[in-house]
Amino acid sequence: MKIIIGADLVPTKSNIELFKKGDVDTLIGRELADIIRSADYRIFNLEVPLVNESSPIQKCGPNLIAPTQCVSTYKAMGIDLLTLANNHILDQGIRGLNSTIRTLEKADISYVGVGDSIKEASKPKIINCEGKKIGIYACVEHEFTIATEKESGANPIDFLETPDHIVDLKKQCDYVVVLYHGGKEQYRYPSPDLQKICRKLVEKGADLVVCQHSHCIGCKEEYLHGTIVYGQGNFLFDDEENEYWQTSLMIMISDDFEVKYIPLKKNKNTVRIAKENEAEDILEQFSIRSKEITNPEKVCQHYDDLAENYKNFYLLNIMRVKRGLAYRVINKLIKGRLEKSIINSAYNSTYKNVLRNYVECEAHRELLLRSLKKRT
Repeated sequence: MKIIIGADLVPTKSNIELFKKGDVDTLIGRELADIIRSADYRIFNLEVPLVNESSPIQKCGPNLIAPTQCVSTYKAMGIDLLTLANNHILDQGIRGLNSTIRTLEKADISYVGVGDSIKEASKPKIINCEGKKIGIYACVEHEFTIATEKESGANPIDFLETPDHIVDLKKQCDYVVVLYHGGKEQYRYPSPDLQKICRKLVEKGADLVVCQHSHCIGCKEEYLHGTIVYGQGNFLFDDEENEYWQTSLMIMISDDFEVKYIPLKKNKNTVRIAKENEAEDILEQFSIRSKEITNPEKVCQHYDDLAENYKNFYLLNIMRVKRGLAYRVINKLIKGRLEKSIINSAYNSTYKNVLRNYVECEAHRELLLRSLKKRT
């Protein structure tokens, strides 16, 4: 048995013509292409709607789009299954989602993680590989793409329902793989809550949980009978040049469901198998971080540091403070005191407690979210 799980595979402006032509050798190199094609089954994340006319939804963050012709590359790579449960699949609305589905069906490529209702979107894909039944379940954190009882979209993670889905799937299969599009972008560790829910999915029957949203290699843990990968990185997504986007891991599942990792290196607008010294360094750092998260205090410490770094970002955005060039220059010249002054004047201890209560209390949070989602 040989199953490949690749991460985000997204055409961008720099390589879209190569995607349209299906030029796999240029995009990923012959050596990597041969490894992928030699597998019994190939799974990737399609984090962009395939549609020829733009119809962007209102959201925060970029609205991705790629022409339907780009399916040529996914077909040429021999991809069998694409997960569509991610935070971009509805970037071009229902029209973009429907176009994507039609394009994949025409190319004879299966998909998982979306549907015309939340019930349909939560349905897994069950495959047979060398006499073993393997269930593939895809879900995503709540952003702007999730399905509802009556609306199309992606399958949302639900801390009450999702574990039950895994229990039911395990009853039908020898192995269960969960593709969870979640976790903080450009952060190499799990949050305490992310670790908790991923462990719960293993407790309920998952043999492998892969978190695919972070755009960087994170860490992994062996928990009970299962493996959890907190961050696979991008397979090919030429959108950033920072350190996080330069490397990734392709996962290979072999006999007896052994999980192996193939380090990859971004090469401008293409990707290649990492050279020997690069691969050793990637796996060494992966191993170091993985050892760290066996200590719950380390998980909390890393996340506390991240929260401190993001605190002003969130508080200023809630206030709708415009941080233009003049603001950034002045704030830098006075070593961040402008930012601190604005926040301290707007957020006294009483207001911080009110804000915390609205976010933390289940009843307040549910009502606040319902009011924000309600169309005016």
